[in-house]
Amino acid sequence: MPETPGKPAPAEPYSFSRRGRSNTAILATGGWLAVLLVLWLVLDAALWLMVLLALPALPALLDLIRNPLAGLRISRNRIEWFSGGLTGEADLSEIDRVRFDTRWDLSVRATLVLRNGKRIRLPQEATPPHAEADAEFQKRGLRTERHHFTAF
Repeated sequence: MPETPGKPAPAEPYSFSRRGRSNTAILATGGWLAVLLVLWLVLDAALWLMVLLALPALPALLDLIRNPLAGLRISRNRIEWFSGGLTGEADLSEIDRVRFDTRWDLSVRATLVLRNGKRIRLPQEATPPHAEADAEFQKRGLRTERHHFTAF
C-alpha cells in the first residue's frame, strides 16, 4: 500500500508467543526444590515444613510439565491475547491508552485502559518485553504510560 503524504504507513501485524517451559523456569523451580531437599536432608527440617514450602512450586511444576503456549497478536485494528485456555481481544479504536506498571518484583504488567474507563489487564505470560510492546503500541498510534513501583 503506498504511503500518503503526512500519514504514516500502517504498522505490520505483530505476533509474540512464549512457552511455559523456559530455562529460567527450570532453574528457578529446580533451585527452590534443591534448597528444600538440602534443608530436609542436611539440616533435618521437619517434613511438614518442607511440604508447606514446596506448595508454591506446584504451579511452576505444572507449567513445566504442560508447557502451555501464551502470546499476543496485534493486527491493523485489533489486539488478541491468549494464555492456556484464556483468550481475549479488543479493537484498537476502543483503547484510550496502554499502561505499563513496574512492580516491586521488577516485573512489568500491561493494562489496556479503554475509552469507556474499563481496564483490561493483559496476562503477564502473554505480554512481550515492555520496551518491545511499548514500541508496537506506539506504532499504532496508541498512547502509552509508564508507572514505576506502584503499590496497587
